[in-house]
Amino acid sequence: MTTLLAFCLWLLLFAISWPLALLALLLWPLVWLLSLPFRLLGMAVGGAFALLRAVLYLPARLLGYRP
Repeated sequence: MTTLLAFCLWLLLFAISWPLALLALLLWPLVWLLSLPFRLLGMAVGGAFALLRAVLYLPARLLGYRP
């Protein structure tokens, strides 16, 4: 669904300003490549927080707490 929405927005931009739409189409792979390190950093930070949460909740799980 998000792909369809993105395509419709690109078509709208193409109807308003076709040079800008073509520039956006050509620069999209570069933007994707530049955002990859930030995505990897986000996954690493999320994993670190998940590990911290598991360590902090371990005593309660060992004592048999079930939410």
